[in-house]
Amino acid sequence: MKTRSFPEHFREAAAQFAERPAIVDLHQPLSYAELDTLSDRIASGLSARGIKAGDHIGLYGLNSAIFVALYLGIQKAGAVVVPINLLYSPEEVAFILNDAEVKLLVYFDHFSPVVSAIRSKLPNLGTFICVEQDLPGLLNSELRTLNPELDCDSVAVIIYTSGTTGHPKGAMLTHRNLVSDALCATQALKLRSELNERFFVVLPMFHAFAAMAGIVIPLLNGCSIVPVPKFEPALTADLIEKTGATIFLGVPSMYSLLLRLPEKHTAQIQKLRFCVSGGAALPTEVMQQFEKRFGVLIYEGDGPTECSPVTCVNPIEGLRKPQSVGPAIPGVEMKIMDEHGEELPCGTVGEICVRGPNVMKGYWKQPEETAKSFFGDWFRTGDLGTEDEDHYFYIVDRIKDMVIVNGMNVYPRVVEEVLYKYEAVREAAVVGQPHSLHGEVPVAYISLKTGASENEREIRRFCMQHLGRHEIPRKVIFMNELPKNAAGKIVKRELRKAGEIERGVNL
Repeated sequence: MKTRSFPEHFREAAAQFAERPAIVDLHQPLSYAELDTLSDRIASGLSARGIKAGDHIGLYGLNSAIFVALYLGIQKAGAVVVPINLLYSPEEVAFILNDAEVKLLVYFDHFSPVVSAIRSKLPNLGTFICVEQDLPGLLNSELRTLNPELDCDSVAVIIYTSGTTGHPKGAMLTHRNLVSDALCATQALKLRSELNERFFVVLPMFHAFAAMAGIVIPLLNGCSIVPVPKFEPALTADLIEKTGATIFLGVPSMYSLLLRLPEKHTAQIQKLRFCVSGGAALPTEVMQQFEKRFGVLIYEGDGPTECSPVTCVNPIEGLRKPQSVGPAIPGVEMKIMDEHGEELPCGTVGEICVRGPNVMKGYWKQPEETAKSFFGDWFRTGDLGTEDEDHYFYIVDRIKDMVIVNGMNVYPRVVEEVLYKYEAVREAAVVGQPHSLHGEVPVAYISLKTGASENEREIRRFCMQHLGRHEIPRKVIFMNELPKNAAGKIVKRELRKAGEIERGVNL
């Protein structure tokens, strides 16, 4: 299939699957033909308001049929989508809108308080469109003839990645990036249009994982999208049954929470054909417990925002390897490299690097940061990992998360895998804390299963049976819930902040 822009590929799918449901929503279902028409009207309305090819448009909303139509309509107008992270503070939202030079903001009424609070800080943002109030007027604009061809190397979306320090950076993804990644991932997922798969999308659509696996991939393959605005385990189970969802997209914490469902929901989850996990390492214990209870396989994959984002996944209906994120998807290359950009042999820990048509154009207005993120045309993911003889990849940890104890490397994921095997542990995360004698020491943050009691001594004793002395957490801190971002991923920088408060405690 020739690479064209996302809207052009969608038009082809809409013509082929006109009457098939594109959006399975209990409130606003849309067929492919209806979604095509609605997104056309959105594009025409934007054009009537002066939006031109290359303009940046902010999209601040919840998972829904209209979010998908807006995402598509903005790109049909030749503009660039700038999705807004729903958990960002007003100051962070204002930074992104100003940094991205957004010309028009489309937002849901739910976020009106934030928009009202920052309007005075957005001197260059000329137009605000509240979906609930202003969308009818936008759709009533005269339907215009839109440019049918977009340069596939033009930017389609700018997704801001969470910064560990300082401000987030905007990854510029082109139409070629999106379409190539979608077509390559389609092969890996073994999607067939005749199956009419239904993707359950509760991961927030502003996120790269949900945007690709929950919008672009389904719409290029005649599949249906089941958009859900908020993750609630019992509601999720009910909606899986009511909507006939077949594929669930999740992050590890979601699978942990689904395991806590009462037995009456088990049969509902069992209706899924398979699940996909990404965004963070899936503990082996969680995968095994989920598959044993529900009889539904989880295929773990990975990829950073800058790679559109899918780079690898365990083969659907093929060999799955525990703790592996699988081999690279077709059309994408992955290697393990040292700090100088030299390839390392199998089994050696190094940085996972990626090359392919899915790799971003660069960071918006940050050429120096862009240059630092590449070895030639190989993107540096910032993940430490290994590759085995079958070319399956394993993520050891983020480079920035590695803890160095007395000069020895401690990989938090290794410690976390052990903690998840302890019966009382529901969630676990390990971070490093500075130490005057040892340089750093590992500290474990844990939330317990319902009814379990705190017992730091027993947890440390359990770790002693499975870990080296330098890997054993020097301190265990119990929390009701570990902090998570909008995608459900545990946010370790928040734990480090908590650790700064605890720093006075003698380790």
